[in-house]
Amino acid sequence: MAKKYITTAIPYMNGDPHIGHAIDYCLGDVCARYYTLRGNEVRLQAGTDEHGNKIFNKAKEVGVSVQEFVDEKTETFKNFIEKLGVSYTDFVRTTDPEHMKRVQEIWKKLEKHIYRAKYQGWYCTGCERFITDKEYEENGGICPDHNKSYERLEEENYYFRISDFKDRILEAITSGEMKILPDFREKEIIKLLKESPDVSVSRPISQLTWGVPIPGDESQVTYVWIDALSNYLTVLGYPDEDISEWWPAAAQFVGKDILRFHAIIWPAMLLGLGLPLPKTIVSHGMILADGQKMSKSVGNVINPIEVVEKYGLDAFRYYFLRHIDTFSDSNFTWQRFSDAYNNELANDLGNLVQRLSTLAMKNNISIEETEYEFTKEYNELMEKFYFSKALDYVWVRIQELNKRIDAEKPWSLAKNGETEKLQKCLKNLISDLLANAKMLEPFLPASSEKIFEIFRGSITSPETPLFPKG
Repeated sequence: MAKKYITTAIPYMNGDPHIGHAIDYCLGDVCARYYTLRGNEVRLQAGTDEHGNKIFNKAKEVGVSVQEFVDEKTETFKNFIEKLGVSYTDFVRTTDPEHMKRVQEIWKKLEKHIYRAKYQGWYCTGCERFITDKEYEENGGICPDHNKSYERLEEENYYFRISDFKDRILEAITSGEMKILPDFREKEIIKLLKESPDVSVSRPISQLTWGVPIPGDESQVTYVWIDALSNYLTVLGYPDEDISEWWPAAAQFVGKDILRFHAIIWPAMLLGLGLPLPKTIVSHGMILADGQKMSKSVGNVINPIEVVEKYGLDAFRYYFLRHIDTFSDSNFTWQRFSDAYNNELANDLGNLVQRLSTLAMKNNISIEETEYEFTKEYNELMEKFYFSKALDYVWVRIQELNKRIDAEKPWSLAKNGETEKLQKCLKNLISDLLANAKMLEPFLPASSEKIFEIFRGSITSPETPLFPKG
């Protein structure tokens, strides 16, 4: 049995959970369930990023202590993850005393690659990072992600020397040692790597008080990346414990907006610590609403929990794991969602289950317990993290099964008294349905379990449809 460690990006606690977080968690959960079903021992990490000025200022704005603020936000995110049906094994908070202690130990291990210097440059409060003059010019002085003007700051900070690791990171990417998906994002990272400057990893305590103190220098606190990115290691117990059983991660899931940090700064940190690089970094795209970027000001934000409460958890997981491409930006409209629910979930799958179970009950069909194996084609897609394509593949098989029922007409066999042919026909159809249900399990765990319950042993027809039309 192999051990597989999967990570999700830890969201920043200055806002509420949104659809991007949901995609991150669901992709990690699908991967974890798939690996588990293949007989692996799996750990799935989740967590919260709780330090920084934006959080400190937000707590002040709402009139509570910063610790109270992050405690409440963390519970909100935990509840959100639970409602998405995501089963994580490890949860980390960057305000955990153990995490903070381990971050300080990691800092000490990286000290030979860290230097102190004065810097004057453009800073984005939203991104919490300094940007290059080239980025400033390309973006016209305004951050495209936060739609706010960059600030001119002069500070004396500690810097992490990315230049020490550029050649080694490039070698790891080009050799496939660390795979970045999709391929076009990998090409973007290679280009960014060549231009990537050393990165600021501290802020003066006069500018930032809510953070991990730097060992041996009370005038500075650890800033963003060494604190936040270290969570993938500290949750495993590093550096206090041997993590070689679990590290390197089999897959790290991140949104495209934070890929550069995970594909450049994070590998540099790992190399500085003498640790292996993650095997795969999977970058997913953004979800657009009616072709536009989601924005509170525009009023087109999709609330994942609203979708779950209206249509059910597996309906949410189905749409956002099949019709939202695993790697590219994709569009959401309520009409598309409704069409997918009624035409695909209710008609293709729900109606299939209803028809077969009713026919089986009427004709006293029973199915023997058996183990259903994943097909070669399905495994190839899942191993490459093409989750939306894997779900497409299963759905084509479900649609073909519907066509087979109409072609083989088991009701005619029953009417004509062809009992032996009828038994064989229905058992084959049900067996193929269950094989498909097994491949649906990482995506739609509740529906898959319900299908097996219906057809296991003495077959029963569901009192209510699997997916009631809405």
